[in-house]
Amino acid sequence: MTPLAHILSWSIRAYRLILSPWVGYHCRYHPTCSQYALEALEKHGGIKGGWLAAKRIARCNPWGQCGHDPVPEPKSSPNSRTADSE
Repeated sequence: MTPLAHILSWSIRAYRLILSPWVGYHCRYHPTCSQYALEALEKHGGIKGGWLAAKRIARCNPWGQCGHDPVPEPKSSPNSRTADSE
């Protein structure tokens, strides 16, 4: 996890520890928005993971959709080589 992602994850962990029990567990998606944010930060880093988390939170509203919404897998860089290409 990048340093920026690690710092951003502190606020999410604080929310889960302090506010989430008071707000309740009424997330429309699986995984929950906070779990999605932590996974996005871990997989994509602070900037892109933070952007994915913000987009997800914006979608989580009474008029939005619901259901299974996993974090997208990171795209491999064009310079990376796989075992199949050797």
